Amino acid sequence: MTELPGRPVSESRTEMTEIVFPNDANPLGNIMGGRVMHWIDICAAIAAGRHARSPVVTAAVDQIAFHRPVRVGGVLVIVASVNYAHRTSMEVGVKMWNEDRATGERSHVVSAYLTFVALDPDTGTPRRVPQVIPETDDDRRRFAKAIERRERRLERREQAG
Repeated sequence: MTELPGRPVSESRTEMTEIVFPNDANPLGNIMGGRVMHWIDICAAIAAGRHARSPVVTAAVDQIAFHRPVRVGGVLVIVASVNYAHRTSMEVGVKMWNEDRATGERSHVVSAYLTFVALDPDTGTPRRVPQVIPETDDDRRRFAKAIERRERRLERREQAG
């Protein structure tokens, strides 16, 4: 099988901006975790699809860490990119910030790691994806950490039998 040419991280980078409306909130007036996860999955899927240039499906959510609440009316900035690609799967890292409307300052709200599998659009079966080409020191750090997380995921899967 012919090796696919690699793709730089920048080609997968995706940014979304959302406003927290009352229907996104819990009774305390903060955004619901489920809505946050929904937006994370969408942004990550776009990034994975850009890297794979094919349909993708969420295979796993490795971690979602909520750092602080966001009130109704908050502006959320969600950024995702592919950290690492194996044969048919990709790890996507996502960060979410709350952006202050008056100052433009951003505070970190959520971090997440998701695994996606690329699918052949005709058969719906997994298909090969290009390797990731890290471009910056941060990309290289995330690439190395993604390999470590993948190894831990595989160990947990093996232990679960």
